[in-house]
Amino acid sequence: MTRGRRIVYAGTPEFAVPALESLIDSGHRPVAVYTQPDRPAGRGRKVTASPVKRVAVAAGVPLLQPASLKSDEVQAELAALAPDLLIVAAYGLILPPDVLAIPALGGLNIHASLLPRWRGAAPIQRAILAGDQETGVCLMRMEAGLDTGPVFACSRLPLDSGATAANVHDRLARMGAELLLENLDAILDGSLIPEPQSENGVLHARKIDKAEAWIDWNETAHAIDCRVRAFNPWPVAQTRIGSRILRVHRAEPLPDADRAGTPGTIIAVRGGGVEVVTGRGILRLLLVQLPGRKPIPADAWAHSEDLPGQRLGGGG
Repeated sequence: MTRGRRIVYAGTPEFAVPALESLIDSGHRPVAVYTQPDRPAGRGRKVTASPVKRVAVAAGVPLLQPASLKSDEVQAELAALAPDLLIVAAYGLILPPDVLAIPALGGLNIHASLLPRWRGAAPIQRAILAGDQETGVCLMRMEAGLDTGPVFACSRLPLDSGATAANVHDRLARMGAELLLENLDAILDGSLIPEPQSENGVLHARKIDKAEAWIDWNETAHAIDCRVRAFNPWPVAQTRIGSRILRVHRAEPLPDADRAGTPGTIIAVRGGGVEVVTGRGILRLLLVQLPGRKPIPADAWAHSEDLPGQRLGGGG
């Protein structure tokens, strides 16, 4: 019987919410939840509780919010909880080896990629940006290295032409929660043995830099579309039209479309969008945003300006 095992949960953003809710609802209620300290958020920079904190408070689960896990005092506080297992999902703080040594069964990470591909901070965005055909979520035993630990189980998710960082994030968060509940009892009783990761195919999913959002129209239509989808909802792919910044929320590469012209040139308004020449192929912009305005369909933007012949381009 594993229901009496003491679980501590650590997570911060929306990605970590489904797994926490599933633990609470399933009878694996954590003895405590760790999340990052409240921080300013939004345009008003109002100090805001994390999504995980809101769930923990609503459920009456004891909550801890240290700024770091490196101090002896914080580590003693965790040790006093006598955890059997520390479950981590997008917590956002470094877990020193001394912390991972506290739980009897160590740390278990819910990681949003098919390890060993895309170890690191931004696996969802990197998978879409690279044009991967699939991604997924894995349960990994935590080690001192960056996402290098052995893997208990994985679930796969195909990436189709409509995959964005937003919808893949939400799907993987739910899949991670399901995968955790399917395997948690076997992990707690020791009957599920994790398998070491292969050292082949390792890629590092470095943190997203806002400068990466600038569109290079010399890239292929497919590559630019991947950038648009990878950076939706943040930081949002962008380009310039004249002195203005145009943000591109949604686009589509046109199949077998290849027309001569300077990359970045708007050549037509049709099919519900604005068609732009790229380094190879045509990209149809579908949802765009001009400075100080809300996103609008690209054909609505075209009704207010004479676009064909204008050229997009330029970086930050």
